[in-house]
Amino acid sequence: MGFPQTRMRRLRRSPVLRDMLAETSLSAKDFVAPLFVREGIGAPNPIASLPGAFQHTVGSLVEEARRLCNLGVPAIILFGVPATKDATGSQAWAAEGVAQVALRALRDELGDDMVLMADLCLDEYTDHGHCGVVRPDGSVDNDSTLELYGRVALAQAEAGAHVVAPSGMMDGQVAAIRSALDGAGHAEVAVLAYAAKFASALYGPFRDAVDVTIAGGGDRRAYQQDPRNKREALREVALDVAEGADMVMVKPAVTYLDILAAVRQAVDLPLAAYHVSGEYAMIKAAAANGWLDGTAVALEQLVALKRAGADLVLTYFAGEVAELLGA
Repeated sequence: MGFPQTRMRRLRRSPVLRDMLAETSLSAKDFVAPLFVREGIGAPNPIASLPGAFQHTVGSLVEEARRLCNLGVPAIILFGVPATKDATGSQAWAAEGVAQVALRALRDELGDDMVLMADLCLDEYTDHGHCGVVRPDGSVDNDSTLELYGRVALAQAEAGAHVVAPSGMMDGQVAAIRSALDGAGHAEVAVLAYAAKFASALYGPFRDAVDVTIAGGGDRRAYQQDPRNKREALREVALDVAEGADMVMVKPAVTYLDILAAVRQAVDLPLAAYHVSGEYAMIKAAAANGWLDGTAVALEQLVALKRAGADLVLTYFAGEVAELLGA
């Protein structure tokens, strides 16, 4: 007698059977929606390279956050676009800076119904487009920047942020921010560290969204991670964990699935993946040309991030996919 023939297809023969046995699930609760608020505009401003995304007024931002909350999306991450910029990015920590004004409005509307995350960086606020203080030779001064990050963290916490998310890739940024928060009585505010953030070519639409141009045609390769390095990413994550990060992030997402999976194996903290602007825009552009099914590809990529180990996914698809999953 021979052995019965193995037939894997038996477990794929109907949608209900496939759903019952699916190893990875996706829901609105997995998403964090990136939102932009711009100072000095009277109506939401569409972002051409991010179809469906807007630079919001404070009022339209609050409306969009409430809509996402009602769809079951548990969190947003806020990026501010100020009317004026300077060498140190001082509007990033100003009490009446656009992000702080928006955070207070969001907290007044939503309370603790939604997790309010605030991106913590200076690039949106500096006139040179770098993530920190720039020396005369054009390099970023890491240690001088840390003191400013502490100021931004306090301003965001006082405005109502539940989570601050340092994205500048300065050495020691998590420790400096944690110390500043704890020292000012904000020990309950969590830190989501952009722990493995790569110098990627996929950030172009985001820079359109926040009106950032790096002075002199420069780049951030001196402080963001080299895309060729995996072991370095794990060292960066370990340092942020040791400094007190409550959550860690890999950015970009789909093009760094190997990093995401390796970080998942290395740490037991909540792990986020940032499905970045370029990853979103490529799907939207191809779908607009009829080259692929945009919704199907978006779902496939988001599931891949969960399968690789992400607990949270920051994605511009948050509202669109939440509507679909709730239908």
